[in-house]
Amino acid sequence: MLEQHGQKVVVVELPAHGEDTTAPQNVTIDAYRDKVIAAINATKQKVVLVGHSMGGAVITATAEKIPAQIEKLVYIGAFVPANGQSVLDLSGMDKQSELPASLIFPTPATIAVKPENLIDVFCQDGSAAVKEQLVAKYRDEPAIPFTNKAVVTAANFGSVDEYYIHTNQDHAIGIDLQNQMAAAAGIKNIYALNTGHSPFLSKPDSVSTVLLKIIE
Repeated sequence: MLEQHGQKVVVVELPAHGEDTTAPQNVTIDAYRDKVIAAINATKQKVVLVGHSMGGAVITATAEKIPAQIEKLVYIGAFVPANGQSVLDLSGMDKQSELPASLIFPTPATIAVKPENLIDVFCQDGSAAVKEQLVAKYRDEPAIPFTNKAVVTAANFGSVDEYYIHTNQDHAIGIDLQNQMAAAAGIKNIYALNTGHSPFLSKPDSVSTVLLKIIE
């Protein structure tokens, strides 16, 4: 839908995600950030950078490093760490989330969600086909990035135009924590979707519509 409206869309596959074979013990938030920066540099223009869930910490780190290359920063049901905070710190503050109680550590280098909780945590409002795809594509994630502390400054991160798209029925990041993080980061441009944690799966048209409004 974004491409149909004339947007160039670049999807960044993070290290040890998707089909990438990087060893999880070698992955940090900085490794994620550097992969995103490489993708931005390849576009040779300013970008609207969108991050979801843990990806919020990634786009925060990216904006801190290369603020002048980012036109707008968009969080979709995402973590927004303040200076010195990690994703694990933020998740531990969440009284509404089903995520902390669902986490397991299959190896010292990986973190995962209990298989029986996967759908309810990530996409309880998806279609049967979407849920099937989620289970088929899911893989354990590197654990280290969840513990990395963010570096955030007003001069860099604070200079970027920031937006937050709330996911009101989110079981992974409760709406109260979403509001708290957006307020703490000083994000004034707020949108909301009445969806679970993964609206790009359950209501992709709604996500695209909001993104197109932000891009205007």
